Amino acid sequence: MHTLLHIVATPREDQSRTLQVSREFVSALQAKHTKLRIDTLNVFTESLPDLTVQRIAGKSMLMAGKELSKPLEEPWKPIECHIQRFISADMYLLSSPMWNFSIPYRLKQYLDVIIQPRYLFRYGLNGPEGLVRGKKMLVIASRGGDYSPESPIHSYDFQEPYLRTVFGFIGITDVQFICIQPVDARGPEVASQRIADAKKKAVSIAENWQP
Repeated sequence: MHTLLHIVATPREDQSRTLQVSREFVSALQAKHTKLRIDTLNVFTESLPDLTVQRIAGKSMLMAGKELSKPLEEPWKPIECHIQRFISADMYLLSSPMWNFSIPYRLKQYLDVIIQPRYLFRYGLNGPEGLVRGKKMLVIASRGGDYSPESPIHSYDFQEPYLRTVFGFIGITDVQFICIQPVDARGPEVASQRIADAKKKAVSIAENWQP
């Protein structure tokens, strides 16, 4: 059985325009792959470990090529649990609105928790090497304004470049984006049309995805 990890980075639940599109994708994907398991992780309701002094010390030891000292092993366990949950998935769906030109703060915390040396990447003779290879991801992102390449504010988009960089760093280079935009700046009629278009694209992608 294959697993799709759905990382939800919006607190709006049923009011989320991002999740309207994500649900269409998941439904279409499950219709095609009936044995697919969906693991939903909402970063706003999940208990994410804080990056305390002890945990930062643990990361520093791993970065230096050392083993965790005994006092650091217990504080590190919640981080390992989240890492294992992430790497055990076969594919990924990330649902995230744009907040202040980038990503929601709880998503940033989640990424800071799981992206750890020896687990998701390592340093070799040629520099950093991603360890999560051969997997794909779909990012569904809603934006209040239009940040498309044709837009005069395209350079304000720090969401897609950051996510491509951070997931590429750990080895996930097969990343597709569905950007729902604008959903605020041009009124409800335009927003409704953009959401409808995004749903069609999500279904199309789902129909061609292979676990």
